Amino acid sequence: MKSMRQISLLFALLSLASCSEVKNNDYILPVPSNKPSAAQQAQIDRKYGMFMHFGINTFVDEEWTDGSVPASAYAPSQIDAEQWIKGAKDAGMKYVIFITKHHDGFCLWDSKYTTYDVASSSNKTNVLEEVAKACKKFDIGLGVYYSLWDRHQNADTKNCKLDAAYSDYMLNQINEILDITQKYTPVVEFWFDGSWEKPNYRWPLMDIYRTIKSREPNCQIGINWSIGKPDDIDFHAVYPEDQQEDYPIRYFPSDFRLGDPMLPKDDDPKLFMYNGREYYMPWESTVTLTEKWFYNTTDTVYKSVDELEKLYRQCTKNDNVLILNCPPNREGQIRAKDLELLKELRERLDL
Repeated sequence: MKSMRQISLLFALLSLASCSEVKNNDYILPVPSNKPSAAQQAQIDRKYGMFMHFGINTFVDEEWTDGSVPASAYAPSQIDAEQWIKGAKDAGMKYVIFITKHHDGFCLWDSKYTTYDVASSSNKTNVLEEVAKACKKFDIGLGVYYSLWDRHQNADTKNCKLDAAYSDYMLNQINEILDITQKYTPVVEFWFDGSWEKPNYRWPLMDIYRTIKSREPNCQIGINWSIGKPDDIDFHAVYPEDQQEDYPIRYFPSDFRLGDPMLPKDDDPKLFMYNGREYYMPWESTVTLTEKWFYNTTDTVYKSVDELEKLYRQCTKNDNVLILNCPPNREGQIRAKDLELLKELRERLDL
């Protein structure tokens, strides 16, 4: 019988041989280790942050849209990014994760690679830039979310022949994001989503990792639903309560594990396998404050402070991280109720 390590290696090799091949370049890769790197330890020490879902979905009462909603639907009356970031700071949070592009493909900056962005709307504010400025002003870490799945630009995910052009598109946009943010502040985290729409080997993960790390060496990179099964590296989805030490890394290279909105188990493992080598990977929980990720006019049910305290304790023990989602509304502000609840939680936690 093959060992777990042999099975993980076999599936990794088989996946690379199908549909696309890894280029023979000098890639920047994580270092195998049974303990956190300095950059991982810095992420663990940040411990607590804010997710900010904002975009075209904010204006149509939907969580996911398919890229067909016209850019004109995006119409915030203002963008009060300083209120967002000050709110996170006042809550005792150490960083924020800002949605730059969700599955719909609408970009919260003026991208030269698409017209499906803020520049085609009534409010042309470069929201990413405003968030980066505010992070610098309030001395708080900046993380960015970017959906690999783009239903506007690359809706036909079944067609392998479209992969190369779309991979170039993503890498160009990631460089654009870094061009904007590096004027103001380092990016401490890249949060990638939507990868389940293609087999793992069809994403340019090594190119993405190298693109970011060559410019932001300490930036932590995570890809949602990070871990596979021993007999199927690309199985979707392996929940955190089912993950065990030396399970295979589904999306390699990456630095930490995701699987929203699931919570880690008490004896959460940290060592996972790729090509016969072990890598340390902490878990980051991303959880909503209410019931929705994006602002929605029907979203009025909040978690209690007791619930949030329990979440915080569970998600930050064992060297893991908690991110609470607080979505800006159509007036470009985080709701007063969200901020009041976060301040009450800070007092409870004595942060």
